[in-house]
This record gives sequence, structure tokens and C-alpha cells, in this order.
Amino acid sequence: MENAVRRSFVKSFGDIGSKAALIAHPLGAAMKLADTLRIGDRRHKYTATRFLMGTEVSIAALHLSKDAAQHAVELAFLEIERLSAIFDRHRPGTPVSQLNETGKLSDVSPELYEVMGKAQAYYHLSNGTFDVTVLPVLEMLQKNRDLEGRLKLSQSDFDDALGLVGANSVNVCKNGISFSKSSMAVTLDGIGRGYIVDKASDVLAANGVENHLIIAGGDIRAGGERSPGQPWIVAIEDLSGKGGSTAVIRLKNAAVSTSGGCEFYFDSERAHYHVPNFRNAISSCQGVSLSVVAPTVMEADALSTAAFVMNPKEAISFINSQKHKECLISRSSGAKLHSCNWEAKVGI
Repeated sequence: MENAVRRSFVKSFGDIGSKAALIAHPLGAAMKLADTLRIGDRRHKYTATRFLMGTEVSIAALHLSKDAAQHAVELAFLEIERLSAIFDRHRPGTPVSQLNETGKLSDVSPELYEVMGKAQAYYHLSNGTFDVTVLPVLEMLQKNRDLEGRLKLSQSDFDDALGLVGANSVNVCKNGISFSKSSMAVTLDGIGRGYIVDKASDVLAANGVENHLIIAGGDIRAGGERSPGQPWIVAIEDLSGKGGSTAVIRLKNAAVSTSGGCEFYFDSERAHYHVPNFRNAISSCQGVSLSVVAPTVMEADALSTAAFVMNPKEAISFINSQKHKECLISRSSGAKLHSCNWEAKVGI
């Protein structure tokens, strides 16, 4: 999946099984391949990292048996690979690639049908700010940059690409998916990765590893606890360039997804960012980042994408209207805004 789209950097904290001071680990250093550790409550922690879905995916699994933990993690990675072969639009021959190439798909897997159906639901829920048909605009912006990063395109070209955007022009049925307009295309980067992480979490739990942590770029799924009675602790890195973290949160059987990072832009004037706002035909960067906590990564993934292009007050109101969802917005000024129950539900 697309490397540069809507992913922030995330740090994981955790001296698992200990009440000593927490240790911060940058993503990619916290979980090394095939790392095992016996922790204080007699369980083993097995951690492994693979490069999948265009990012580093790290899994920490806790179990009394080191072999059982390792086996479950391997099965989870296999599930990620299996589902990536469905949703990856970059890989030739995948269902999503075929759909984008031909405008229709007759052999629809249950997984793709589920995700496309959820994408349609979030399109309507967000009043169009979450839209998987944005790909023609993203590709147009990428194609028309010069060597200095400035956009070189006409208003008519931009309008033509915008004319292909609209999830209401996608027909989703169990026996087929089709586009109502030629040259339409979809990207599931803002929902598919979350879905895949959730399914990997399900595999871990089904194989006896209820307590685990999965980090996939800006998507995190926390299953169970890091130690008896102790939730997983995660820090969201400050993307303003000041260093440190914007928040340290606690998660138990929950997920967090972060959208944002104004360091990703399509032109040198930073006028077009990586999450387009199609209500006014231009991208926006109202905050440095927006994190959503939800029961599943797919929910957090889609909602953070949708809310990021809203103005901050609208985004807060939108998340407050969703049950069991919380959000934090970090502004470029350093100010922070959060949903009503952010501190009570996930704050430290």
C-alpha cells in the first residue's frame, strides 16, 4: 500500500510486566525480528517485525509458551500477506488492481465485499470526506510535480480528475463491483490496512495469544493487557518538529490510528497535502495530526482519515457523535484539542 499516504510515526512504550519507569522506543527499534523475553509474570514476550503493506509491521505477543507465541505471530503475518494480496492496488493481478484497470470485478471475495461496503458506509457517514475514489486526483497531483515539487497542471485537468471522485458512483454487490464512470479508480489505503491489522489481531487471539500489540505505521491494535491489570501504553509522536510526543495513551482491546503530518505535501508551497478535501477542491492541513481511538483499527483508520480534512471544531463534533470513539488533534501552533472523553477514556 501507499507509503506516503496519511501515516505518522508512532512510538511504543513498554517495559512489559514491570511497574518501573516506562522506556520509549522509536518504531522499528522497539520490536526486533524474532526477539524473545521472559517477563515478570511468567509469560514470554515474542516480538517480530516484517516490512508489509508498505511499512514496518511489528507484533508483540505474550504467552506462557514461547513456541506458541512465535507460532501465533507467524500465522498473523501470513494473514497480513494473504489479505494484502487482495487489497494492494500496486501489485498487478490483485482484485483491486483488476477493478481499477477494467472498471468492474465479478469475482468478489468476502473480504473485499466487506471492506468496500464499509467504505461506502463511511463515505455517507462523513458526508463525503472519506472517499476511496480519490485515487485519480492523488495520481494526477503526483504526476504533475516538477523537480522542485511545484504543481504544473491546469484547472481543467484538476477539474477532470475531481469529476472522477465520488463513492456514490461505485456499485458494490456480493456478485460484483463496478464503476459508473470510466477511468475511476479506488485506493483502500485509508481503511484496508486497518481491516488487515484487525484480522491479524483476530488470528493471534484465536491461537491463544489474547494479549498482544500490533504496530503498522500509524495504525495500532492493542489486544488484552501488557501485564495483569495494566493496559498497553502508547505514545503518539509530535509531528511539529519539536520532538517528544503529543500524547501518551492507554489501550486495552482497542485501537488508535493517526492521520496527518504536514511534512508530506505535493508542492513546494505546501498547498496540496496528502489527504484531499474535495468539498472545496483543495487539500487542507488544519492540524499537524489527528488520532482516533476506537474498538477496531478499521474504524479508527477510516474516521481519522475523514476527520483530518474537516476543520478542527467540525472534526471534534464529528467524533463526539460516534459511540466509543475519541480523538486528539495536534495543531501546528502547539495547541491540542480533544473529544469530550479523551482524558477519561485513554489519558494517562
